[in-house]
Amino acid sequence: MQLAHYNSNFKKQKHPITLVGDHISNAPNVGSLFRIADAFNIEEIVFCGDDIPIGKRMTKTSRSTEKYVNYRIEEDINEVINQLKTTHFIMALEITENSIDLNQFELDTNRPIVLIIGDENFGVSESVLEECDAVVHINMYGNNSSMNVVQATSIALYEITNQLNS
Repeated sequence: MQLAHYNSNFKKQKHPITLVGDHISNAPNVGSLFRIADAFNIEEIVFCGDDIPIGKRMTKTSRSTEKYVNYRIEEDINEVINQLKTTHFIMALEITENSIDLNQFELDTNRPIVLIIGDENFGVSESVLEECDAVVHINMYGNNSSMNVVQATSIALYEITNQLNS
């Protein structure tokens, strides 16, 4: 028998992770980020940019999770990172010359974590990457060099929470 949320035995557990979006501008992606943030029970989402689509198009994919997930909208991602850097371990999900394969990355910190995810077209900006304690990527085995930001975030949160829980 398939289980529903009310009869599953999942243990509720908060994870000390803040998700920071660098100009995520697609409403279905924003809605899906709320769902994945709720699924992994992270601390907060900070959407950075000047045109974040919070509204009817977003709620089609969020399935009301925006009511349970702490979030805020800030215009300047660099200010957000500078504030969080004093108390958090800052990591970005981006393919760069020096990024570490997520499978190989070992999280070694006692601080809460910030996971920065990038704009659907341009990724995480260079100025933000320079401020990170770590930059990780997901190996790609096909012809494309990137995947949807929500899918990539889901994979990264799965790996990070596994490490936090072990």
